Amino acid sequence: MGTGPNGLAAAVVMARAGLQVELFEGHHEIGGGLRSTSLFDTDITHDVCAAVHPMAAASRFFREFDLASRGVRLCLPEISYAHPLPGAAALAYHDLETTCAQLGADGESWRRLMTPLLERSSDVVDLALSHHRAIPQDLLAAAKFATRTLTVGTQLGRRTLTTEAGKALLTGVAAHAMGRLPSLASGAIALLLGHLAHGSGWPLPEGGSSRIAEVLAADITAHGGTFHTGCKIDDLRQLQGTQAVLFDTAPKGLLQAARELLPARYARHLARFRHGPGAAKVDFLVNAPIPWKDPDVGRAGTVHLGGTQAQIRHQESLTAAGFAAPEPFVLVVDPAVADPTRARDGKRPVWAYAHVPNGSSQDPVPMVQARIEHYAPGFGDTVIASRGISARDYETYNPNYVGGDINAGAVTLKQSVLGPAPRVNPYRTPLRGVYLCSASTPPGPGVHGMSGYLAARSALRHEFGIHTTPILAPNQMARTGP
Repeated sequence: MGTGPNGLAAAVVMARAGLQVELFEGHHEIGGGLRSTSLFDTDITHDVCAAVHPMAAASRFFREFDLASRGVRLCLPEISYAHPLPGAAALAYHDLETTCAQLGADGESWRRLMTPLLERSSDVVDLALSHHRAIPQDLLAAAKFATRTLTVGTQLGRRTLTTEAGKALLTGVAAHAMGRLPSLASGAIALLLGHLAHGSGWPLPEGGSSRIAEVLAADITAHGGTFHTGCKIDDLRQLQGTQAVLFDTAPKGLLQAARELLPARYARHLARFRHGPGAAKVDFLVNAPIPWKDPDVGRAGTVHLGGTQAQIRHQESLTAAGFAAPEPFVLVVDPAVADPTRARDGKRPVWAYAHVPNGSSQDPVPMVQARIEHYAPGFGDTVIASRGISARDYETYNPNYVGGDINAGAVTLKQSVLGPAPRVNPYRTPLRGVYLCSASTPPGPGVHGMSGYLAARSALRHEFGIHTTPILAPNQMARTGP
């Protein structure tokens, strides 16, 4: 139910296990957060939701699925992300040593923070993107990640980095959690994404995010799977006789489809599930690269607009409390920086979104354009066309984004570990054969496919007696151990 990254990942696993798989998608197009389209010009592709994909290069599911062997090129920018500040911008190069050199007095601190995680990157990623219910396989990696999370995610970290550039660079990544700062959950995200910026990187799929959805769908159909688009299942009883149903929806979606069937206690947990701030999205069609004050910012794949650490923390805390920040945190991506094929005939897309209160109906175009103009005077002169989607309308576009919450749930330590309800298995519901596999379950948000992967493995064990995991590499159907 649902064909976002996790629904597609779950279907890949189930189909490769030899099961008959059907996917139902309420939208006319599959992909969820992986959709791309031509908004203003048939030659220019815009990513409607996600644009940059660190987890597509790092998660266990995608490592096994192997996007590169399926023709998906992940384009790595020289600078993973940039953070404009008064004067020179802070820059996180893909190369760690270059980053440390430009951070000056904070260079050695940045190296000490990131190097131990990079040395055990796969184990750190597998720990962070797990169901959080087993002893970590690499205890040393877990210890290094946990101690750094405690430092970065609390006031203990106030002396870790001392320059405005270093502090803003890390806090901008923590802001991807979209909640109060600092917090343990945001600290974990800062370290996970922060170290990947110098490892497997923050890539953009050549041609747009939909390329990932396309190859996932191709693998599913190659193994007998069937897609039903424009087909929303409103009542779980429509699928009577099905041995397993996996919901790639927010808890709200499961509750709507199965309210009369669910035990009252579990239904209450779903109803009380907390959502975080919203994202207000803007797509621009422009006739030139963004004219950043600091030209080096134009070499970055992702740009964080938030100012100093103190300003970011203030903005994010206001937004999390339900108040509109006068100058909200904004993320900006010029895809053609990493993928030149995205620019055609002097035109190129610009992707941006602002953090706003959940359910906000504010038109984001003037707000986001003004934020970009502050750091790139003259940007407005390059804009050919623009389209904004308020946080409220984002939910209309994708019901999983409740109130515009693109993380599919407030990113708190409790919800990141427990998911919607405190259960030994976070994916199994009290209903026989019914599972929740969306980003509302561990390990949480991001295009990593792991919620779907882990839920599918659970369904294989409990509903079909299959205790080994299918090989996901191309042209492989044999099974290997978990």
